[in-house]
Amino acid sequence: MSDPDVLVVGAGPTGLSLAAQLLLHGARVLVVDRQPDRVHESRALAVQPRTLEVLEPLGVTDQLVELGNRAVQLRMHFPHRSVTIPLFDIGTTDTAYPYLLFISQAETERILGEHLAARGVVVRRGVELTALTQDGDAVRCQLRAEDGTETAVRVSYVVGCDGAHSTVREQAGIDFVGGAYPQTFVLADLEADGIEPGAAHTFLSGQGMLFFFPLGRPATWRVLAMRQRSDPTPPGKPVTLDEVQRLVDPYTGGRVRLRDPVWMTNFRLYNRGATRYRSGRVFLAGDAAHIHSPAGAQGMNTGIQDAVNLGWKLGPVIGGLAHPALLDTYEPERAPVGRRVLRFTDRAFTISTSTTPPLPFIRTRIASRLAPLALKAKRARAYMFRAISQLAIHYRRSPLSSEGPRPPRHGPKPGDRLPDGSVVHDGQGKTLHRALDPVAWTILLCGDVAAWDADGLARIPDRFAAPVAIVRLTRRAGVLTDPDGRLLHRLGVAPGAAAQYLVRPDGHVAYRAGAGDLGGLVRVLDRWLLPR
Repeated sequence: MSDPDVLVVGAGPTGLSLAAQLLLHGARVLVVDRQPDRVHESRALAVQPRTLEVLEPLGVTDQLVELGNRAVQLRMHFPHRSVTIPLFDIGTTDTAYPYLLFISQAETERILGEHLAARGVVVRRGVELTALTQDGDAVRCQLRAEDGTETAVRVSYVVGCDGAHSTVREQAGIDFVGGAYPQTFVLADLEADGIEPGAAHTFLSGQGMLFFFPLGRPATWRVLAMRQRSDPTPPGKPVTLDEVQRLVDPYTGGRVRLRDPVWMTNFRLYNRGATRYRSGRVFLAGDAAHIHSPAGAQGMNTGIQDAVNLGWKLGPVIGGLAHPALLDTYEPERAPVGRRVLRFTDRAFTISTSTTPPLPFIRTRIASRLAPLALKAKRARAYMFRAISQLAIHYRRSPLSSEGPRPPRHGPKPGDRLPDGSVVHDGQGKTLHRALDPVAWTILLCGDVAAWDADGLARIPDRFAAPVAIVRLTRRAGVLTDPDGRLLHRLGVAPGAAAQYLVRPDGHVAYRAGAGDLGGLVRVLDRWLLPR
């Protein structure tokens, strides 16, 4: 291939997703990873609904869903009772993926890697970044292969997706603040007898919590157990099956027997965040920018969404389609998300593991009484689902988000994710998200199409170097048809009314206004896109 535009350091889910997003937007990319092979153990297990949405334009989501398990319930085991909690029966209708998908990280990486390879990008494994220097025009990188061979590469941008011990972050001089939790944890992929299959199991005690997650491959179960603070076992020390059994027994009363381990490890958990997500032409994403406990299955999903946010901006800037100022919106949008995840996971982790009163009493006594009541509180569960599923992530304070005159009283605000829903497109049923061009800024005209000047509309796409699409969503026949009006109602458009939305390539609203005047919308496009 010709010289790359972007060097992506790290070929985990974040780096692979970023490379795929850059390819989608026309950039040339080189991906390197110091490890000689991709992961074959499970590590991250769950893919959130919003992650499935942002990966859908790449064409990999259907394959992930086919291989994963989306019908998981949660069994909570207290000292004297067990409670079953259905996680996704709350009627979420504004996404095509109203569930948490359980799938091994190894499978996620394999699918993303095969997607890249089919498009001519093969990860250079066993290659590490040793140094980088940047000026106003480029970044010069020194790469070293396993055999010691040194290679110099000159690229326009570097993105560090290389994890908690990021070389890119260190070379860019970005601090990583926070600390480690005092406990050592054990992860094990194995078989287990005496536990109901097809569900996620949580065992609660005064000492903490034990988790069994349905994995499927390379083993049926993933076990997450916590050693006590008095246990001096260091991270990295080999784990035996007998040790894991001894950790599990106090929680299960010896009812669950473990066997046939595939992978086991000791590890520590951290809560750290980068003080900046960018230094000149160098960016951070994923664990290089934020690392935290696995509470709520936020880590890999947050990293992939970092990648998508950066990729759709970086590609058009490299291609001369968008103003370089578009890159200045990456950190203001994603750093607050990273900080919220760090706070949320830290609180959840403390509640789950602390032995300081009254938390053990709350876990074992109070929670067992409240859990059945929580089953009846669908509104509260729906709120929690939207937060954990990352469907509620918004960029309302972003420089990219603005509002025009006479906006809808209801519906998504600038910075919000555009809700999905069923539409008719070219006579066939589809979802709104799948009907939109994933590389274009979309002018979504909702309601009465006569509210806009047709000639003026037709001239807008020709004004810009980047693709701009015009889509009409009406109750009657149009480009997209919403026969029952449910989607238009969700967008805040009442019968006989009209509204306009400018939708970014990542599916978030950049601008909204009432019908008629498109001047404000065009000014937003003028700010971020280069002229044709």
